[in-house]
Amino acid sequence: MKKVSITFYITLAAVLLAVGYGVIAPIHFEEITSTIKNFISDSFGWYYLLTVSMLFFVSVFLIFSPIGRIRLGKEKDRPQFSMISWLAMLFSAGMGIGLVFYGAAEPLSHYAVDPATTAPETKASYKEAMRETFFHWGFHAWSVYGMTALALAYFQFRKGQPGLISATLRPIFGDRVDGPLGTIIDVFAIFATVFGVATSLGFGAVQINAGLNYLFDIPIGFWSQFVIISVVTVLFLISAWSGLGKGIKILSNANMFLALALLIFIIALGPTLLIFNMFTDSIGGYLENLIRLSFRTAPLTPENRSWLNSWTLFYWAWWMAWSPFVGMFIARVSKGRTIREFMIGVLVVPTVLSAIWFAAFGTTAIETQRAGVIDLASSATELTIFEMFSGLPWSFVISMIAILLIISFFITSADSATFVLGMQSSYGSLTPPNNLKIVWGVIQSSIAIILLYVGGLGALQNVIIIAALPFSVILIMMIVSLFKSLKEERKRVKRP
Repeated sequence: MKKVSITFYITLAAVLLAVGYGVIAPIHFEEITSTIKNFISDSFGWYYLLTVSMLFFVSVFLIFSPIGRIRLGKEKDRPQFSMISWLAMLFSAGMGIGLVFYGAAEPLSHYAVDPATTAPETKASYKEAMRETFFHWGFHAWSVYGMTALALAYFQFRKGQPGLISATLRPIFGDRVDGPLGTIIDVFAIFATVFGVATSLGFGAVQINAGLNYLFDIPIGFWSQFVIISVVTVLFLISAWSGLGKGIKILSNANMFLALALLIFIIALGPTLLIFNMFTDSIGGYLENLIRLSFRTAPLTPENRSWLNSWTLFYWAWWMAWSPFVGMFIARVSKGRTIREFMIGVLVVPTVLSAIWFAAFGTTAIETQRAGVIDLASSATELTIFEMFSGLPWSFVISMIAILLIISFFITSADSATFVLGMQSSYGSLTPPNNLKIVWGVIQSSIAIILLYVGGLGALQNVIIIAALPFSVILIMMIVSLFKSLKEERKRVKRP
């Protein structure tokens, strides 16, 4: 294929090596990756907390700074996509399946199974459950995505650099980013993207399978998941072939429509007044405790530290590992917006929407558990949301909407990833070859299928968490590089 860079072949070899190890020795692979992951969580948890908090505070600074008037592009450039389509695309790529997968399960777990600091199934754990969930999916998560995307968009559209992670480091390393150093950085970014998306596809297939089993008694197992991934792969490759302005845009808008429909159903059929009260109260609790939550390490309470490793530090590592993919996609669709408009759109809007989502689903799940009719707390994560629906009117209709939403998010995430992987392995091209996108699409789906077959998704998840540590260093350098360049820009920004 023309326009394919050497990073494609190097990354492909690394991917095949890792997947091969996972297939040949799945148990050993998971044991080793779990040991490394646990060591990183115990030894570098403080570093993850400081890094992500730094990204959040920098994001807020850029919103209020005069730098915010700088446009991501030339002064005459204007956004390619409408505000609604833009927000829909970044939201679909950034959270997607995770919102449906964890929408009911995470708040319920914090309330009834494993609260952070309080006793289970108490009023205190109820409030804490919502606050912790808002924290995990809120400003900090989107600041990781936002700062990665901002650096990429700024250097790509303002400075005319290729759409590569390595290109954002030119102010620090100069022309060395065009050599082996840049290749290593880009290979690492592609590697993280491939495995991050493959993991998401695997979990998405498991939840779709669970939903179809709940509604239509379709067997839960590898062959059902194989068919699901195969069908969805065909659909997202068709979308990928149609291009950014058609396939991903249309699907992202469909995602928002389905998500809004599902959200309205839950609010209307669930404990409506309590949902609004919990949302309002939990937003206050989240903002009130934001600083404390940002730097909490629980150094003297091992049981609380274990919870942080399993939840907060897991999420911080997960967001950083996903940031090359999500950041590059958000950057690609953000040309023409000002830094202030970009940061508000990326940081504030998704955080508020996520909070509303978790307030609705979390409150409904917890109230279902409190009613004692259904023991949701003992359900598998992928089944929690469907069993919650069974206690509501119109449960079949709601479940069907949820399955369609998961499939739509599934397709959008995979579609976005093929586009980003195509960019990263074709010298940062804004229009990567369709053949290259299809190759990456097939590779992603194949990895998900293989690891579902051997039971290796857990090990793959560990690999992503491990990959976050070295990428966090790259991310910090990207921010330093961005501000080094913005310092020169600021001299040309006219003050009001």
